[in-house]
Amino acid sequence: MSTETKTMNELRGHLVEKATADEAFRARLLSDPKAAIKEELGLAVPASLSIEVHEESAATAHLILPPDGKLGESDLRAVAGGGQSRLFGQNVDSAISHW
Repeated sequence: MSTETKTMNELRGHLVEKATADEAFRARLLSDPKAAIKEELGLAVPASLSIEVHEESAATAHLILPPDGKLGESDLRAVAGGGQSRLFGQNVDSAISHW
């Protein structure tokens, strides 16, 4: 994957695509998501952030809800145009440059 700036959806898409094509990566992503993400993306996930990976099946679907909708001060600044996209507590632009 190139070092150009990626959105969160593009990064997620990359991980899903890799996990679909590579059974060993899929197993690592399921068993130790932080290590698999660091290995694939070169990004260290902070200890304070929990990552859960779920497999869907024909009988199970997952609905992911956003946080409760209450914006903090930094969120408000970002919405007002004063912030930057962040991935795992890191600026996406700088994080991707390590990828």
